[in-house]
Amino acid sequence: AVEPKTQADREKLADALAALAEEDPTFKVKMDADTGQTLISGMGELHLEIIKDRMFREFKVQANAGKPMVAYRETITAAATGEHIFQREIGGRGHFGAVKLDVAPRERGAGNTVEFAVSEAQIPSIFHETVEQGVRDGLITGILGNYPLIDVGVRIISGASHPVDSTEVAFRSAAIMALREAAKGAQPALLEPIMKVEIITPDEHLGDVIGDANGRRGRIKEMVAHEGAQVIQAEIPLAELFGYSTSLRSITRGRASYSMEPARFDLVPQGLQESILNR
Repeated sequence: AVEPKTQADREKLADALAALAEEDPTFKVKMDADTGQTLISGMGELHLEIIKDRMFREFKVQANAGKPMVAYRETITAAATGEHIFQREIGGRGHFGAVKLDVAPRERGAGNTVEFAVSEAQIPSIFHETVEQGVRDGLITGILGNYPLIDVGVRIISGASHPVDSTEVAFRSAAIMALREAAKGAQPALLEPIMKVEIITPDEHLGDVIGDANGRRGRIKEMVAHEGAQVIQAEIPLAELFGYSTSLRSITRGRASYSMEPARFDLVPQGLQESILNR
């Protein structure tokens, strides 16, 4: 990841990356939508070190370069209820809306849902879309580290309205605050991306490769012998895979290779979760 220090450096960085990408088709640049970081990729860590050196030396870019950030997620592990009454005067007009809702965890990968179980007198149907938008906005921001909440079932169970003062602003705000209250009481937890990793290594380095994978909080799922080599199927947290190509090359004398793809999100161990959030 490369982060410019000032707006002028941002413009210099964009020009430098465009020029480098134009002359080198193996060099790729993209913006990570989850973290906002500028990510560069190439043929290996040495390739990227040369790219960074050229940016700083030839193009005079002032920027910080380091590991990419992990796009964590949040979820809940228990059911809970939250409610909020929004009642204020804004611009000389009253705004009133009240929302009460339940939240419950869903299966991993099931996504978020929003259901309504309220009468027309409690929350008129004309405000249902606004309430749902408020809930979904609250899910996007999360409560632990501002990461999106996923795999949460939300059910609107009660509310209150006013014949004159009920507004979209009031119901949206009430929905957001009710969701945050419920999520805080639903034992929130941090999720991290888990990668499916396939490693091909000579037999003599099998023990070292497995030991290294276990040290990265990996789980070995399967091993298959194939023409004097071992094909290892493993699941390893993405946070533990930065710099893995260099490590794998070192412990196998450059004879092993690997590929990876996203598998799922899984709970972060409690001790590690506290460290991530404090950071």
